[in-house]
Amino acid sequence: MSAPGPGPTSGRRRRAAVLTAALACSALLTGPGPAAAGSPSEPPPAAPAAPAPTAPVPPSPSPSVAVPRLDWSPCRPGSPWDCATAKVPLDHAAPAGRTIELAVVRRQATDPARRIGTLFVNPGGPGGPGTVQVPQNYDAFPKELRERFDIVSWDPRGIGSSTAVNCFDTTDEAKAWAARPPAGFPVGAQERKAWTDAYEDLGRLCEKRDPDLLRHVSTADTARDLDLLRRSVGEPQLNYLGVSYGTILGATYANLFPGSVRAMVLDSNIAPRAWTGVPGQDDPRTTTLLRMGSDRTAAATLDRFLVLCGSAPTTRCAFSAGSPEATREKFDRLMQRLRERPIGPWTYARTVADTVNSLYIVDPGWTALAGRLQALSQGRVPEPAAYPPPPPPVAEPNPYLGDEQAGAVWCGDSPNPRDPAAYQRLEEDSARRAGDAGRFWTWAAEPCATWPARAAAGYDGPWNTSTAHPVLVIGTRYDPSTPYSGAQAMAAELADARLLTNDGYGHTALFNNGSSCISAYESRYFVDGTLPPPGTVCRADRTPFS
Repeated sequence: MSAPGPGPTSGRRRRAAVLTAALACSALLTGPGPAAAGSPSEPPPAAPAAPAPTAPVPPSPSPSVAVPRLDWSPCRPGSPWDCATAKVPLDHAAPAGRTIELAVVRRQATDPARRIGTLFVNPGGPGGPGTVQVPQNYDAFPKELRERFDIVSWDPRGIGSSTAVNCFDTTDEAKAWAARPPAGFPVGAQERKAWTDAYEDLGRLCEKRDPDLLRHVSTADTARDLDLLRRSVGEPQLNYLGVSYGTILGATYANLFPGSVRAMVLDSNIAPRAWTGVPGQDDPRTTTLLRMGSDRTAAATLDRFLVLCGSAPTTRCAFSAGSPEATREKFDRLMQRLRERPIGPWTYARTVADTVNSLYIVDPGWTALAGRLQALSQGRVPEPAAYPPPPPPVAEPNPYLGDEQAGAVWCGDSPNPRDPAAYQRLEEDSARRAGDAGRFWTWAAEPCATWPARAAAGYDGPWNTSTAHPVLVIGTRYDPSTPYSGAQAMAAELADARLLTNDGYGHTALFNNGSSCISAYESRYFVDGTLPPPGTVCRADRTPFS
């Protein structure tokens, strides 16, 4: 139930909306250059006070779980990336039972004499295949991290080239199902029925295929896998970078294995209580994404896009109407026209979904979005988007990534309303506060209404267990999916965390939307544990359309 963020893998089967569009966030573009010092600025708004930290809990899994052996070999002849397969228990509470496989990749430190250790990276999702997205984004990592750490990632259980949730017998069956839900989100009673019927059928297919796997792909299961991988590479403590969904994975790990945290960066955060909802509430009144505030932050980011575009000449932003006000009006007129008369395959809903997804990456995403909106405003079908970079030199550069993979994690882990009829009301409520983006984000979670499984071993707190070392939390002011308030909440919920503010645009500070200031603080923290001063604010190296 995943949709294309701006950085899906090449050839990835996705439509323009559905669950976790914003959270599958790895970019296909390079990000900041080598780290350089940045200057602190004004402090961010005050976050709520953190509750008193709880004492560390005994780690899990138990010592009886065998540490997997990683037999590294080049992913392909001549590739700088090594591949391995790890065998882990399907159920960590029953280590003698069924095992599953995890696909793992590694790029060794480029300066072995100064190597510090291994840095594990989760690129987001849920549903992001780390074995593909991290190699694609390797050049975005600050130079010092590439020099001093082995960079390791993996496809989490249920995803990609690991033991994956796959509810179809053939590629043709998967393609036929993918054509059923309308692009973006449903508009009108007929499309709502097509949408809900399609996802109800998907849940039915998945339940028949491998019901045990569906119940054991939770974030907590993956956190336990991550600890086994840490032990497999011989690290006494974990170095971890998690972006977007990877932040809730990191927070889960930090509370299950608090003594094993050496350095942890959480970039573009999901507020923990937004993810878990109210404990024990099987049928909540709103969705994960609306609890997070994805609708509001997308609307705010879209408004900044229109303001900055309207403040620039058409040579820099093709959609500019000469002023912010005129450009906002131009966008609203375009949305109304598309509701009445689509332009080729470009419906209103598809265009809204494309707009939200294209706000993730500033360069070249915002410029390309402006060009597509301008073409539509002139009644033309936009040119196809530029192809992503070539697939990385890994064993499986284009694994199957069906919607059911993200859905198995998201819907099994995080509570969402179970009545499909509730989403029309939620859509209208969200549209009143967030406009077009609210419609997109409401329907992104509807597939969970009829998802058949709940996690057998999930984790819903506490979130304030004292960790061996502090955590660095990064939040971006204008992020179209994970709001800045999520980073504030994460920093407040964790027992010992420091908030670093990215006064910029787009989704994630590391992989795109470059800030050399952010890169410098991240590098220093991973190398020697130094945190930025309290209240530090970094700015983007460049303003969009400048």
